[in-house]
Amino acid sequence: MSSQTSGAAETREFQAETRQLLDLMIHSIYSNPDTFLREVISNSSDALDKLRLAALQDSSLGVDTSDLHIQLDADEQARTLTIRDNGIGMSRDEVVDLIGTLAKSGTGQMREALAAARSAQEAGEISEQATADLIGQFGIGFYSTFMVADTVSLVTRKAGEPVGTRWTSSGEDTYTIEEAADAPQGTSVILHLKPSGGDAALPDYADENTLRRVVRTYSDFIAWPIRMEVERPAPEPEGDDDEAGDPAAENTITETVTLNSQKALWTRPKSEVSEEEYSEFYRHISHAWDEPLETITLKAEGTFEYQALLFLPTQAPFDLFSQDAKRGVQLYVRRVFIMDDCEELVPPFLRFVKGIVDAQDLSLNVSREILQQDRQIRSIRKRLVKRVLQTIEQLRNDRPEEFRGFWTTFGAVLKEGLIADVESRDQLLAVSTFASTRPADATSTDSADSVDSADADADTADFGTTIAEYVERMVEGQEEIYYLTGTSRAAVENSPHLEAFRARGVEVLILTDPVDEVWVDAVGEVDGKRLRSVAKGDVDLSGIGSDAQDPADEPDAAEFADLLTWLGEELEDQVKQVRLSHRLTESAACMVGDEFDMTPQLEAMYRASGMELPASKRILELNPSHPLVERLRGQHATDPSAAELKDTARLIAGAAVLAEGGKLTDPAAFAKLLVDRI
Repeated sequence: MSSQTSGAAETREFQAETRQLLDLMIHSIYSNPDTFLREVISNSSDALDKLRLAALQDSSLGVDTSDLHIQLDADEQARTLTIRDNGIGMSRDEVVDLIGTLAKSGTGQMREALAAARSAQEAGEISEQATADLIGQFGIGFYSTFMVADTVSLVTRKAGEPVGTRWTSSGEDTYTIEEAADAPQGTSVILHLKPSGGDAALPDYADENTLRRVVRTYSDFIAWPIRMEVERPAPEPEGDDDEAGDPAAENTITETVTLNSQKALWTRPKSEVSEEEYSEFYRHISHAWDEPLETITLKAEGTFEYQALLFLPTQAPFDLFSQDAKRGVQLYVRRVFIMDDCEELVPPFLRFVKGIVDAQDLSLNVSREILQQDRQIRSIRKRLVKRVLQTIEQLRNDRPEEFRGFWTTFGAVLKEGLIADVESRDQLLAVSTFASTRPADATSTDSADSVDSADADADTADFGTTIAEYVERMVEGQEEIYYLTGTSRAAVENSPHLEAFRARGVEVLILTDPVDEVWVDAVGEVDGKRLRSVAKGDVDLSGIGSDAQDPADEPDAAEFADLLTWLGEELEDQVKQVRLSHRLTESAACMVGDEFDMTPQLEAMYRASGMELPASKRILELNPSHPLVERLRGQHATDPSAAELKDTARLIAGAAVLAEGGKLTDPAAFAKLLVDRI
């Protein structure tokens, strides 16, 4: 960042990332420019919360908290709008860090998402609202002011500091920053408004009625008063009717009005709060613009008293899987704001849940370290987790289509709890939904009257199944829950490991999320039934389901003994064993692991994270009924030293690796060998 100093004012260049972001926002068309006021008011509300908490924790701060409020000042003649608060304020360094730069995680994703949205909008592929929603989604509220203003100034002074800071920019390449000796405590954002109407169809944000509408729509629930001075006709004086009716004698008076109701939604009965109010409160605390999928209210009385208002989102935040993502819900103590992201109240696998918890018995000076050991916090967390999972289960039972979208978005996150939260495991398994090899028409019957029911069941089967539902459908003789992991559903469904299971009508769970590689080992078994990978160990399905062939027709294993021994020696650099397979009916060969081996996908995950792992070998299984294997056995019996036998052996091994989605150690050599043999 370069700078140029002129007197007390310093001119600085925006970071490249910030300039690109501003350009995207200013030159994109948004259907809801009201966004800016909601975001600035939300920032002011946070500043007031922080000042009240700071004053309670540090009496030496010397601030007056008797009249904390947000003030709107509109000047129609000058075309300015000022949003002012007397909250905690900012230091010069904080202004530069939070306003002048945008060096936060997710900046690249933010720019890409906004650029893609603008292109898609121009092509008519998405709506204007979908583009506008990104403002809240990425938490870039302050920058939204440039949608409605040609120039933005910010004057702020942090509580306890003697001088303030003035920041000014027109949203181009630079901004100026200087000392503001006379700045009052708090923050003022001064917008020099663009003309209303025009191509952008901007409302008149200097108009009283417009401001009333926006505040009532988006910020009515803010706990602090949002005030505005308005002019009203003075009461007519008593006396001469002629004089009272003279327009020239008419005067105006100025009065201060409060624009919002200041009602804390979590203290009101759910029956008294509209869906619109809940939606706007959700957007306020989550900085998102989607509709909440579900609203959860909770009130506990007795030993621990607290109230909670939680939301399940419809859309995932952009940083859902980022290590730097903030998680947790807002914590209040007796309606006093304590912290924004209280991680101790919700576990990581519920990091998408947004909301607030208002506890009655905690200390106002509580710290994160204290919260980690607090018995009341642990009790609240346990209750919140239970209630959220109950709500998700009810969503699955009552609104399957909405649950489908929810699980597609957040299922991988929820399954993290199967590893980390043993206490909640049963609840999580009750809602966890997995794809499987169950045919979509598995429930069809011969009765014409059952067509509608069968169609509904088929749709459910196509989406997924719970483990409890899977167990109910287990075939005769089946005692284990079979699954197969992979990188995609298509890769798993085409895997040779499933051939014998399909032939016998045995259902297999299809697990394609990275977390699936871990939780199946952590859980181990469900209701006494072991979770068993179909790609590990020696699978024997005799006595399970419908036999695909008569055992009398199976080849004699002794006839393949010499071939298996030779292949084990020839491929010893690639595999640790070669044996006949019970799981193949169509393919010539497949690779499998020992009972406790890592899958290739799990090994790849560990290596991608920087972990060094020793090279591992797998087991090559051959289908003795396959023509290729039969010919290979015959050729080996006739001429064990034939050169083409070695090439065929390596082709079979390489094809088996590729069939399970693995990576060849020397793909170039395999490709050359394949071409030479064609």
